[in-house]
Amino acid sequence: MLKEVAGDILRSKAEIVAHGVAPNDGFANGLALSLRQEWPAMYKDFRHYCQTFSPKSGELWAWAGAGGTRIVSLFTQEPAPSHGSNPGKATIENVNHCLKALSKLVESEKVKSLALPRLATGVGGLDWKVVKPLLEKHLGHLPIPVYVYATYQQGVQAKEG
Repeated sequence: MLKEVAGDILRSKAEIVAHGVAPNDGFANGLALSLRQEWPAMYKDFRHYCQTFSPKSGELWAWAGAGGTRIVSLFTQEPAPSHGSNPGKATIENVNHCLKALSKLVESEKVKSLALPRLATGVGGLDWKVVKPLLEKHLGHLPIPVYVYATYQQGVQAKEG
């Protein structure tokens, strides 16, 4: 079930926090930057993964930290056209593929809860009115709470549950 909440996703108690990025993303803006600052090891592992496997838009990468933190990077955006340039925008096709893969991951790993922002609507540039139905289609049937952080409130623990 989808549940819109207000708060800081970095304070979420969900088993997995998912967010959208581009392949080879520098995690320089928005939620990605906050995640990079909070879990520098995650970003280091992400860079290594991208250099080793050359991920494509529409795929995902899952990371588990030493303290039990689990972050899933959804490749909703197009990669940067050249090294050092800004990543491209998100596409509906990429979001669709990512959410399908995320749903499979949640089911196969028996995840108990999931948190994500208004996916691909910040740096990704998509309209929430277009993205929300995709979340409902791919994640709405899951028998777990799916917390959508609709309103950002820095440092505030959302009312999950």
